[in-house]
Amino acid sequence: MNLKELLHDTGVLEITGKADHSSAGFGGNDIEITSIHYRSQDVKPGGLFIAVPGHVADGHDYIDQALERGASAVVVERQNQKGSVIIRVENTRIAMGKISSNFFGRPSEELTIVGITGTNGKTTTAYLVENILITSGFKTGVIGTISTRYDGKEYNNPVTTPESMDLQKILADMRDRGITHVVMEVSSHALDLNRVENCWIDIGVFTNLTQDHLDYHKDMDTYWACKKRLFTDILMKGPKKNRTIAVINCNDPKGEELYKTLSIDRITTGHSSDNMLWPKISSSSLDGITGTIITPEGEFNFKSSLAGKHNQENILSAAGVGIALGLPITGIKTGLEKTDRVPGRLERVESTSDVFLYVDYAHTPDALKNVLSSLKSITDRKIICVFGCGGDRDKKKRPQMGEIAARLCDLSIITSDNPRSEPPMLIIEEILRGTKKTGIKRYRAEDLENGMKDKGYLVEPDRKKAIQTGITAACSGDTVLIAGKGHETYQIIGDTTIDFDDRKEAKKVMKLLCGLSAEGNDTVK
Repeated sequence: MNLKELLHDTGVLEITGKADHSSAGFGGNDIEITSIHYRSQDVKPGGLFIAVPGHVADGHDYIDQALERGASAVVVERQNQKGSVIIRVENTRIAMGKISSNFFGRPSEELTIVGITGTNGKTTTAYLVENILITSGFKTGVIGTISTRYDGKEYNNPVTTPESMDLQKILADMRDRGITHVVMEVSSHALDLNRVENCWIDIGVFTNLTQDHLDYHKDMDTYWACKKRLFTDILMKGPKKNRTIAVINCNDPKGEELYKTLSIDRITTGHSSDNMLWPKISSSSLDGITGTIITPEGEFNFKSSLAGKHNQENILSAAGVGIALGLPITGIKTGLEKTDRVPGRLERVESTSDVFLYVDYAHTPDALKNVLSSLKSITDRKIICVFGCGGDRDKKKRPQMGEIAARLCDLSIITSDNPRSEPPMLIIEEILRGTKKTGIKRYRAEDLENGMKDKGYLVEPDRKKAIQTGITAACSGDTVLIAGKGHETYQIIGDTTIDFDDRKEAKKVMKLLCGLSAEGNDTVK
């Protein structure tokens, strides 16, 4: 693509360099660009390098390397290079989204895109919407926390929402492979860093807003302002602006606020009948949810394998997307019921034991509260929770999560969860500030060998041992929740990433205990 076409609508402030450019911008010597890059090490001869500032490194510091590798032109925010074609813009992140969209043929304009944002529930809602779309006969792609998947292939995703250049490339490949509908999780980081610039979304979904990522956003007002941008900015402009729809969970106070703010078409969901979609729940247990969903297009009965009140909200959000897209009720119902599990989201770990064992990604105060409250409402037996908090992340949530677990669990086992550069025991001590406020008893592992009579907590920094302790302490009918990591298959300790999957570790313990039980070991309850 020639440079003039590539820079269309990017707000160029100045172009300097070797080529003969007129005051209008390009003169008669336009440049042919063969590739675009934001990593200098990836630059190819004839490519365009976009210097993007980051938290760790700044692309402006790597312009020389990009030129040495054959870059024909460079996009910058500040002029610091002579003797080459330099395009200065106000914000290179915004420019990168527009340039990438232009380079890949504006793929989002040819796709129906559902963008889901919120603190919790994005991934589960994405799986539900994906199955509704597939059931309704659409070739569907997904870009989310767990993976990017389409056309029979699945790829690991290092971040929830890719950088704008990577995102536009993925969307273009989806389009070229015949995908018509895309479900995309949109993180607050992505909104703040303009990763979805010129990615035109048809349906925006708001799940909820609770405390998270304050290490990045610093305060809840800034965090909320980022989330709102999907609705107040992206859905309000571009080629789809006259037909966009917002699906809003009005059980959340911020959902109510968002509903009142927007002027675009909106579909509200919630537990009460004053919403456009609302449920009549017949039963809710560890085995799932049964009930009826009332919609503007009629009502339908459903039976879901997903458990918990928070999943009722996710199911309503997904059904709201189906209604927004004008899909048949039968397709919505079938798609919801087809979703029998979501990796790492209250995911049942099967075993021959009669202990209910779940792994969940809950790593925020509200997510932990939601999942534990859901479990507490559907079981009258003990709940044991194994959890920790990540290092180098929002420290304010640590005591909050400690107090939540202590109040809602019979036994809290506090352990490590990606400590990164922080000492694990320092993180645990901050969690314990909340735990100790409840006045519950502190146990040692050996204290549990004869059972536990009182609510309490236990500290075990080794996550593998903590999982073993939690499962071993459970009696018939009890529930064990291993929270925080969900689908993740690693632990980050210092600068080292090791293989670690809560689900696999839990299965190992269950297999061992079942084997011991078969041998008549009386320590197995």
